[in-house]
Amino acid sequence: MSNTDKVVIVTGASSGIGEATARMLVERGCKVMLAARREDNLKKICKELGDKSSYFVTDVSNHKKVLEMADETISLFGRIDVLVNNAGIMPLSLLASRRVDEWEETIDINIKGVLYGIDSVLAHMIERESGHIINVSSVAGHRTNAMSSVYSGSKFAVRAISEGLRQEVAGKVRVTIISPGAVTTELGFSIKDETVRDNMLKMLDHDFLEASDIASAICYCIEQPDSSSVNEMIIRPTDQQL
Repeated sequence: MSNTDKVVIVTGASSGIGEATARMLVERGCKVMLAARREDNLKKICKELGDKSSYFVTDVSNHKKVLEMADETISLFGRIDVLVNNAGIMPLSLLASRRVDEWEETIDINIKGVLYGIDSVLAHMIERESGHIINVSSVAGHRTNAMSSVYSGSKFAVRAISEGLRQEVAGKVRVTIISPGAVTTELGFSIKDETVRDNMLKMLDHDFLEASDIASAICYCIEQPDSSSVNEMIIRPTDQQL
């Protein structure tokens, strides 16, 4: 199948990496279902992208909505070739701060949301013996610090889930983990603890990647021949040490 014919779902597509990925994929000829919670943003993006795109308002922590998203994609475009599990939040805090609601939201979106995305497409892809699941983790899924215990835990989990899935479906479905470093997106706005946010910005005192840099990496993985599977990519700004 030509890469320009592929049908791709992108979650977290209303801004940042998800939006950049959706735009780049449509430019390359793919049909894209944009999924996110903010309908106004999705409408605006899809209006600009034209008839190769559509959207479905989706909270990835809601299993039923994620299943409906996949069903709508198949109904509209006939199949699902690629899922980009990109939606995520990063409410960093110290454990002693006891921001339990943020821990639960992180687990619901960053871990359960990834699992729900996988569940929504996996049977379809296995039946077709063709497909590609791309899970967006983070450099925080490779190392942690005192402020990122829960967030890093969620991103370590994404890597573990992805590797287990890769082994389970080897030869039928490709699985890729993308682990970005510091990227200019809205993700930092989910840090509500101002002290932690200020400390993190000091630690990341260097140039940030653009969302389009990660989108390019995702497109590269999708565009490889079916005989080749890029299993994992870590992408940092050149001068990022963390």
